[in-house]
Amino acid sequence: MAKYDAGSQNNITRNVRQYTDLDLFFGKKSSNSDVQEITDVKAVKRSIRNLVLLNHYEKPFHPEIASGVRDMLFELMTPVTATILARKIEDVINNFEPRARLISVNALPNLDRNEYEVSIEFYVVNQPTELVDLTIMLERVR
Repeated sequence: MAKYDAGSQNNITRNVRQYTDLDLFFGKKSSNSDVQEITDVKAVKRSIRNLVLLNHYEKPFHPEIASGVRDMLFELMTPVTATILARKIEDVINNFEPRARLISVNALPNLDRNEYEVSIEFYVVNQPTELVDLTIMLERVR
């Protein structure tokens, strides 16, 4: 029995909205030389990851679209910092990603590796039956 995913079966022409984004890794389509597109769950996951990692003034003409998470990575690793980090991620997703209905954000500090494991659970708006779990590892790079 094959494993079916709601994102793989959403190529219907009924009144269902299919979300598409460009693949930012710029993979080429096999049929022509155009840039490959990503759809539905994968597109929303990539968008949320990009929103979380975006700093202020990195997006041209929209300095308000940012999470400010990288600034928090240089603070002391405490439970309060993890809570503030999770709150900033919640705010940026609720404000700038209308395709996702956020359920929870958990930030767990890993003191040994000096990083946070952020787990984001959400539903994609056009697929409300599939709970999506996105895990992002946040660490300082300097």
